[in-house]
Amino acid sequence: MGRKSSLTPEQWAEIERRHLVDNVSINALAAEFGINESSIRRKIKPGKAASPSGKSPLHVLAEEKVRVDSESKRITAQIAGLPQAQQLIVSDLARKLSNISEHIGSAAEISAASAHRLSMLANQALEKVDEVNPLSTATELKTFEALQKMANGASEIPMNLLRANKDTIEDLGKRNAEQASPVNPARGTVFKIVRPA
Repeated sequence: MGRKSSLTPEQWAEIERRHLVDNVSINALAAEFGINESSIRRKIKPGKAASPSGKSPLHVLAEEKVRVDSESKRITAQIAGLPQAQQLIVSDLARKLSNISEHIGSAAEISAASAHRLSMLANQALEKVDEVNPLSTATELKTFEALQKMANGASEIPMNLLRANKDTIEDLGKRNAEQASPVNPARGTVFKIVRPA
């Protein structure tokens, strides 16, 4: 186990901020804070691999925030240009779409859990089937078939949602890998609403 750092978490955050935001060199920061350059490199680099563009994940997130904030301002200005009655309609529609998205995400999560449980029960029924003479355990085979059919039915909502939001799911997966923290796609993400084919 390494030695305990002589700097506080706040000082490390300040070093990272000054390096990334103010472009202060690691060499200059090491001299100022009285620590080795290698200590700074180890502390602010692990788990923060550059994106394919060569930018740090924090830079990528900052650029994305600027883009989202700009888009939000543009939409807000468009809504402000509408008559008051239409502004209320847009607000009400947005609220309903957000609610629908959240409920569909929750339904998909519950359906996926149900599909998993039904598949486990189907597997338990299949374990009871006599492999030498399967027809002697026809009841177990019928139970397996019924449970597996229900499991497949329960998986339709989550599978349709995953297919409709393939790009969003992949993006969340990439962010999850970069940040090494769990992400629940059913929370805080507005999904496309699609009707099953």
